[in-house]
Amino acid sequence: HATTAYNIGTIQYDLMRWCGVKNDASIAIGGLTAVGYMSIIEIFDGFSSKWGFSNGDMLANIFGAALFAAQQKGWNQQRISLKWSFHGSPYAKYYPAELGSNFLSRMLKDYNGQTYWLSFNIASFLPTNTGFPYWLNMSFGYGAEGMIGARSNPAMIDGKPIPYFPRYRKFYFAPDANLFSIPTNSSFYNATAYLTKFSKVPAPALEWSKLKGFRFIPIYY
Repeated sequence: HATTAYNIGTIQYDLMRWCGVKNDASIAIGGLTAVGYMSIIEIFDGFSSKWGFSNGDMLANIFGAALFAAQQKGWNQQRISLKWSFHGSPYAKYYPAELGSNFLSRMLKDYNGQTYWLSFNIASFLPTNTGFPYWLNMSFGYGAEGMIGARSNPAMIDGKPIPYFPRYRKFYFAPDANLFSIPTNSSFYNATAYLTKFSKVPAPALEWSKLKGFRFIPIYY
């Protein structure tokens, strides 16, 4: 929720600035658009018997929008970004109605394959003469695994037994890149690199979970 709200605010701000809207107005429009859009989703969740309205989710929506707005107002840039990455998981096949029946729907619905990242642009916190690469970020990630149902895993789905899967959290530390910060005259490159502002770049990662301890992953996304 925080990641989605943050990125909605960022995209809306960029669109407003591209259209010639003043900076402060663009920040306000970006933040309010993010909170408004995510609030509509939370209201719909409130009428769902599986999910329900979540105070925690609503606070995360506000936090994501505030993180964008505070940085843009205070620093006129985003030094700390919230990003997303996705890989296929083996769990969606057990409950496609809940976790998605194809790759695109699983990107949105299968939380087992989603990782959310807090990505820090190190150079923006250092003096300009240090020479630290401005495109290089370091990031902390959060994910989870073993989730078949919303709050607990069902034993049966459509009359078929489901294997037992432990539900557990995973934490990551990995390098990241903001390729959009590399100056270039190529409009194609700029359009492609803009996506890296919201999506974590594949890279080596160190994973830790209470269930499996530390694990090094050569390439993680």
